[in-house]
Amino acid sequence: MANSPQAKKRARQIERRTQVNKARRSRIRTFLRAVEEAIESGDSAAAKAALRAAQPELMRGVTKGIVHKNTASRKVSRLSARVKALG
Repeated sequence: MANSPQAKKRARQIERRTQVNKARRSRIRTFLRAVEEAIESGDSAAAKAALRAAQPELMRGVTKGIVHKNTASRKVSRLSARVKALG
């Protein structure tokens, strides 16, 4: 357990950051799920719109350090390929 004042403060900061990061990660997953559901339904227009909404969210996750840049690029690439195959 943290003993020094500095270690206690860092523990508090980590707790707060963890909550923020969890919320951001959850938000990204929600956007990705919307794209997946649109693809599953076969609705090309909805899938394109969902992908357009999801891309900036994923890239924001990259700048905030939630997702690695290559991971985000890979996800966008694979989703866009699947959306393109729909229509």
